[in-house]
Amino acid sequence: MPFPPLDAALPAGADAREHALLLRRVHEAALSGRPAPARLRPVIQDSWSRTRRLGIDPDSTPPPRLAAPSELHRLREESPLAGVLPLIRDSLMSVADHADHAMLVTDASGQVLWREGSRRVRTVCERVGLVEGAFWNEGSTGTNAIGTALTVGRPVQVYSAEHFVRNLHTLTCACAPVHDPRDGRLLGAVDVTGPVSTVHPSTLALVSAVARLAEAHLQSLHHAHLERLRSVAAPLLAGMGGPALVVDDAGWTAAAVRMEPLRRVLLPARREGGTAWLPALGECSLEPLPGGWLVRPRPTEAAAPTSVSLELGGSPPSVTVSGPSGTWSHRLTPRHAELLLLLAARRDGVTAAQLSHAVFGSEGHTVTVRAEISRLRRHLGGVLASRPYRFGDDVDVRLAAPAAPADLLPASTAPGVRSLRREWEESGLPLALRVEAAT
Repeated sequence: MPFPPLDAALPAGADAREHALLLRRVHEAALSGRPAPARLRPVIQDSWSRTRRLGIDPDSTPPPRLAAPSELHRLREESPLAGVLPLIRDSLMSVADHADHAMLVTDASGQVLWREGSRRVRTVCERVGLVEGAFWNEGSTGTNAIGTALTVGRPVQVYSAEHFVRNLHTLTCACAPVHDPRDGRLLGAVDVTGPVSTVHPSTLALVSAVARLAEAHLQSLHHAHLERLRSVAAPLLAGMGGPALVVDDAGWTAAAVRMEPLRRVLLPARREGGTAWLPALGECSLEPLPGGWLVRPRPTEAAAPTSVSLELGGSPPSVTVSGPSGTWSHRLTPRHAELLLLLAARRDGVTAAQLSHAVFGSEGHTVTVRAEISRLRRHLGGVLASRPYRFGDDVDVRLAAPAAPADLLPASTAPGVRSLRREWEESGLPLALRVEAAT
């Protein structure tokens, strides 16, 4: 997934020490209510607003919550990033050691799973609670590179007094999230942290490149798994007289015969073989295979899904589809979350041009919109209709929105999403009620 242009904390040509002093004056002015001598970067300003709503005290933040050693061990074993940890370590540690930084890898919640670095920099980290097992999301420690990068879903560098909590002003941090290359799901983050004197704009580019490298390696591991499954299933598929496909446990297609090979099939949350209705395929028989499933569409008709629930306050956002024979959950990419939110708010339907304007600010991206809607319809067959684009007339749509407007897809800059946030804030009427009324 491509990253937007990087926004380094230190402006080009700026003196690091003078900029740190300026940021401290901005911090003091913001907390005292006085006019600030300079403007914060938008990503920091937005994070400070979230931090204040969370009730973080800049002077007396409690130590981050720690996981028990047994829990930390379990989380490490289950982390998808465990398989790319050697690659991350080889890519970062020599540079981190030279720059007197620590390398950290977290899960999607901001919990530090691994931390490595020199004794000196580890001591610096321990003074502020930046240790293995600690939670470093915004809800625990306010604005910081790990928590803010995970919230906005893109690389972030935080320097000195850009941290909301004062005892973090001695640090400079750069962090990049790592996403599942298959579906955009947030897996965790890669971070380098060091004393404030070690700030350098290239650090952000470095962690961003390593995050992309980790995602590419995860993609290659997935392709290798599908290839093994394809080899195992080949003799079985060769004897099939009707349409069939083989998918892995997450529904990704390894092979197909006598039918269009869908990229992914949404499998029921609970699957025990037998018959189930699947989005995009209708009623199917499911048979377990080593490492996956044999899916055979059946010619009989079955009822379409009856309800859709959108969870747009979490990270990552997700959609849950309930049908006549089960429930399916699908993690959403940021773009698909934006599109489904806009469709939920306009049950009467919208055109590709209108969606283009709502997502990109102009009507010049209709081809992109149509392609993304097509991908969504493959995942959510029976849910979305076209001409105009909309949720099906018989589909009950529910929105599990966050408590505050600013937390609705906080990383989104789409004009239509920003407008919905503004309307919600001005009216005081929860957006979920508006969606339910339209349903």
